[in-house]
Amino acid sequence: MNLFQISWSNLRDKPLTSFLSGLLMTFGITIISLLLLLNKQLDDQFRKNIKGIDMVLGAKGSPLQLILSSIYQIDSPTGNIPLDEAERLTRNPMIKTAIPLSMGDNYRSFRIVGTNKKYLDHFGATIAQGKLFQQNLETVIGPRVAAVTGLKIGDTFAGSHGLDKDGEAHANSLYKVVGILTSTNTVADQLILTPLSSVWAIHEQAHEAMPAAVDEPTEAGNEEAPREITSMLIKFRNPMGMMLARGINSNSKLQAALPNIEINRLFSLLGVGVETLRGLAIVIMLISGISVFVSLYNSLKERRYEMALMLSMGATRVQLFGMLLLEGLVLALIGFGLGILFSRVGLWLFSGSVSEDYHYNLAAFGILPEEWALLGVALLIGLLAAALPALGVYRMNISQTLAED
Repeated sequence: MNLFQISWSNLRDKPLTSFLSGLLMTFGITIISLLLLLNKQLDDQFRKNIKGIDMVLGAKGSPLQLILSSIYQIDSPTGNIPLDEAERLTRNPMIKTAIPLSMGDNYRSFRIVGTNKKYLDHFGATIAQGKLFQQNLETVIGPRVAAVTGLKIGDTFAGSHGLDKDGEAHANSLYKVVGILTSTNTVADQLILTPLSSVWAIHEQAHEAMPAAVDEPTEAGNEEAPREITSMLIKFRNPMGMMLARGINSNSKLQAALPNIEINRLFSLLGVGVETLRGLAIVIMLISGISVFVSLYNSLKERRYEMALMLSMGATRVQLFGMLLLEGLVLALIGFGLGILFSRVGLWLFSGSVSEDYHYNLAAFGILPEEWALLGVALLIGLLAAALPALGVYRMNISQTLAED
């Protein structure tokens, strides 16, 4: 006697009930799996891009906004700051490196960022094709920029004012692509990088490039006018540098934001909603277990004569008990399989939306270790839901049941 075939036949005999039980289990698995995937990938993206940045120096405003705009390029900057004052503050011996950033333009929603080679070094980005920018209006682009826009070495383009792709184009000053970066799976993949002096020249409506070296921000551009940047990414020599933030916030017109603190605060705020959804998914899975229990309990009552007949023909109670357990386990496995599939579809759709708006790629579809634990929970729910009505097999009186029917 093939118990699996009998169990499967029993489930097919009641398609509506089986479908409802499997659907509830699928919904619960889908929600929990999708939350696990999003939490893992967002955490990886946030932690990877923040690594090695101890403080961000920028204009007064929201510290979280400063972090999101300067590190992750997913918010508007808080404003500009004087370059000379930023450099003065970063001459402190506790500061190991200070990387200047100047933002304000985009090309087809990809941000154009003025900086220097230290920014590429920080993210481990190297030149895959072409060369590093050397003169004003020369750019190197991330691999995602190249893939989406079709830009290649030697192409020119006009940046649009602001961070909106529909902004007014700087048609009189064209950028030139001189290099394409290797993929690092960091924010550098989605940026157009150029010397600081390029940003200054563009916004001064310069009609010709200024031949200037760009290794250090003070060596570029026209020094007659005060220069401004958007922010500086700072790395300390040791943890004692954390004390600088309070002094800068209290005694200067600039703002010092600590990425680790702000990102932990962001995840704690997001965690409330995530935990609520996770709790809802667990409730749905429990309801699914109750549905399986009710389904098998009613099925047992309807199939008492059939089971009594099977017992009289040589089947053991253990076999019938196992058959009912298999029904619960099959429903749990179907729910888990469909839930994992639907969570990947949901992640793919979400990644497409995020990629279109922010150019982040969240499409890593591998099975997480936590999802194997989720499989164990699903099987346990299916097993317990089936075991309770299945115990009725041991209380069945064969002769009485056959006589009644």
